[in-house]
Amino acid sequence: MDMLGQLLPFVFLIAIMYFIIIRPQQKQAKAHKAMLESLGKGEKVVTNGGLIVVIHKVEENFFTVKLNDDVMAKLTKDAIARKYEDEV
Repeated sequence: MDMLGQLLPFVFLIAIMYFIIIRPQQKQAKAHKAMLESLGKGEKVVTNGGLIVVIHKVEENFFTVKLNDDVMAKLTKDAIARKYEDEV
């Protein structure tokens, strides 16, 4: 009985850490992966470096993107942070 009383606070601490830290990170990673899979040609995205680019071609592990009319670049899918939503 005494051993259970000593372990109970640690069990609660681990449960709190799971629901506050680990679970939200897993949800965020899953949502980011789904967003990457849904991207297609012509969509605007923001890179991790802060560039706003337009997807030109979707490949298995890469995106070919247009920085402007003359410049094309190839990015890994991990370099995409989020979709760009035009703000009016």
